[in-house]
Amino acid sequence: MRADSFEYGLKNMPMFKLNTGGSIPAIGLGTWQSEPGLVGQAVKEAIKVGYRHIDCAKAYNNEKEVSLQLAMPYKEGILKREDLFITSKLWCSDHNPTDVIKALDRSIERLQCDYIDLYLIHWLVAFKKDALGFAPENFAPLDIKATWAAMEQCYESGKARAIGISNFSVEKTKDLLSHCKVRPAVNQVECHPHWQQKKLVPYLTSEDIHFSAYSPIGSSNSSFAKINVLQLPIITTLAEKYQKTPSRIALRWNVQQGHSVLPKSTHADRLATNIELFDFEISKEDLHEFDNIEQHRLLSGEGTFVNDTTSPHKTVEQLWDGDL
Repeated sequence: MRADSFEYGLKNMPMFKLNTGGSIPAIGLGTWQSEPGLVGQAVKEAIKVGYRHIDCAKAYNNEKEVSLQLAMPYKEGILKREDLFITSKLWCSDHNPTDVIKALDRSIERLQCDYIDLYLIHWLVAFKKDALGFAPENFAPLDIKATWAAMEQCYESGKARAIGISNFSVEKTKDLLSHCKVRPAVNQVECHPHWQQKKLVPYLTSEDIHFSAYSPIGSSNSSFAKINVLQLPIITTLAEKYQKTPSRIALRWNVQQGHSVLPKSTHADRLATNIELFDFEISKEDLHEFDNIEQHRLLSGEGTFVNDTTSPHKTVEQLWDGDL
């Protein structure tokens, strides 16, 4: 879905249609790596300025703190539960089919809500039960067919209004589609002008799977941290031309292609600025300039999900199916 086919929701937040018939807000608040004590305040400020999607995960270890701030607008009658879109994710140690629904129930309990709007498989990697880190001995065999069947039960129960995937390549998505009964509604992956997912985007579009971008303005914690997305010449040039911040240019680039975005910040001023994307449009001519940007993935997975002995992915190339 393109920018000219937005639906407008609460406080004029543009929405993208999902293959479930539901909708996902164009902009959400990412909570990965937000520090304890700060993430709750960020959620509070984000809701205040108009965010309606909060992106969470068990692995972020902050769902309980997030829930304390989500509860306030409910109690004050400012928002109803249905006004918010809440995402959570199945962690690698919960891939066993008997653990999938239990893991969803625990996220629902931590977030103090009756259901999750979107539940994602966080990574296509399994850990042993209760494993805490990425040590080689923690990897376990993965049966994605069984895991996805349990995810389908989460959807059928109504506890997850939509189910999807995260960090799935084209080939890994194709494999899932070959046996699933309920198609994934979303694939949440890294995407920004420095990593445009040129293979994955058209494939997901052809399969009616919504593309959601994390790290849409880059990340300071990556193997390519020295590469600053917001300092790319095309970004700084267009920021001056359109009289917008570099972050708004990078975010608008994603949104104009029909992608929802999940920028992360704990600063009130940046939260307010990042959501102001709908008072301008990047011209087609200027969008073409992004095609010339050298591509670098910021989150390689090396040193975490890749191990020479026990990981199902022996190399970074195998993890991403060569889409580097």
